[in-house]
Amino acid sequence: MLPETPYEITIVHPPTLYLLAPTPDWDRPRMLPSELPPGVQVVTLPGGMRTLAYTQPPATSAPLAATAAQPVPAWAKTTALLAPTTGAGIAAAAVGLSYAAPGLIAMSHALWSAAALIVAAVVAVPVLLRGARRPTAPAQITQNITATGLFGRANGTINHR
Repeated sequence: MLPETPYEITIVHPPTLYLLAPTPDWDRPRMLPSELPPGVQVVTLPGGMRTLAYTQPPATSAPLAATAAQPVPAWAKTTALLAPTTGAGIAAAAVGLSYAAPGLIAMSHALWSAAALIVAAVVAVPVLLRGARRPTAPAQITQNITATGLFGRANGTINHR
């Protein structure tokens, strides 16, 4: 029986594979190395016991084919030039606003004062004009209308006093 191990060991029982039961005093394999199938090796478990196991050969990466240098596309060049230009424009606008802030605040106050002056003029001019007129009696209008018959033509006079 194999002791508990943190490694997962898969044991396959094909008819041509001879698995030897590990024993604590096992110091060398009882099979000749030439008899071991490909991919099977004698391994030492973390508990010190040795057994046969399928092993994976170290992964070798395929050599990377040398790729020829390709030219940079035009859109990439445009984007690469546009990014710092846009950033510089935003920075310049921020600096300009910081210098213009006091003037913009003063201009805002001036515009509010001008708006208040216009509102005052719109209200004051009719009040002043009404006060400047001399008081007059209300106008009297008299109408005299006469008609003959139900559907006859009506005549009338209007008198202004």
